[in-house]
Amino acid sequence: MAVLVNLIVALGMLYAVPVGLRLIDPAGLGTPARLWPWAAAPGALSPWLPRGSAATALAALYAAAALVLLCAAGTRLRRLVRAGGTRSPGPSEVAVLTALASPSVAGTALVAERAGYRLFGFDLDVLALTVPHFHFAGFTAALVAGLVCRSAATGRQARWAAYSVPAGTLLVLLGYFVDDWAELLGAVVLTGGMWTVALVTWRELRPAARDRVTGTLLATSAAVLIATMLLALWWAAGEATGVVHPTLTWMAATHGLGNALGFALCSLLAWRRMADDRAPSPRPAALLTRPLPPAAPTRTETP
Repeated sequence: MAVLVNLIVALGMLYAVPVGLRLIDPAGLGTPARLWPWAAAPGALSPWLPRGSAATALAALYAAAALVLLCAAGTRLRRLVRAGGTRSPGPSEVAVLTALASPSVAGTALVAERAGYRLFGFDLDVLALTVPHFHFAGFTAALVAGLVCRSAATGRQARWAAYSVPAGTLLVLLGYFVDDWAELLGAVVLTGGMWTVALVTWRELRPAARDRVTGTLLATSAAVLIATMLLALWWAAGEATGVVHPTLTWMAATHGLGNALGFALCSLLAWRRMADDRAPSPRPAALLTRPLPPAAPTRTETP
């Protein structure tokens, strides 16, 4: 299982995060996206080394970069609140904030696991699996839910998905600290949100794709989610009720690999192609969010 998990982690660190940052905001997050490989490469290498100081130091480099994204999320939230007054951030903004915060959870878990430290009492295997979970169920899932929310015409379903995917991710995280039933609740909410993402992608975005390759990538990502999230429900229900359910090794080989390749990779490739199609220049377009309001406005601008 370790080899497979390490490969999935590398995909999340080296590809999913920098591509996702460019989709969120190629101008505001362009520099972190360009510099990300300098932190992602040590982070992706650390799981292959024996636990100890060297592996921990490499993991810490990645955790520091993830902390930068967490700070960017905090800055973004403050500016959104300042611009909107008492109005809560919209669904796509909630998705952005969730995506930006998720790598910090993964980075913290990676540092603890590489140091052999049972953070909050969790087994080291659980910490190791937290790393890919918050790159794909956290960062990429929230990112794609936000993209679907911004692009789909079915507003109610897409908005619900953009809220429920971050909510489900948070509930799963809280379930780690509460009990298996709380984690099952998070899995139900997250699965509902991801199945809604799949439904809207299949019904609206796939037929509207401008070329066959993009349409095939969107169709694959939607179809894969049905199976992989059903597996997640099965595992969470088994943990809570004691019914027969897949082992963690089997889940990594099916749910984990399917989500990483079938959903995350195909989705990001598709949305990157669509961003390139919409961009008036070689610089990719921001599909997920509108530009943030300036920190200190000097003139009136159209939102």
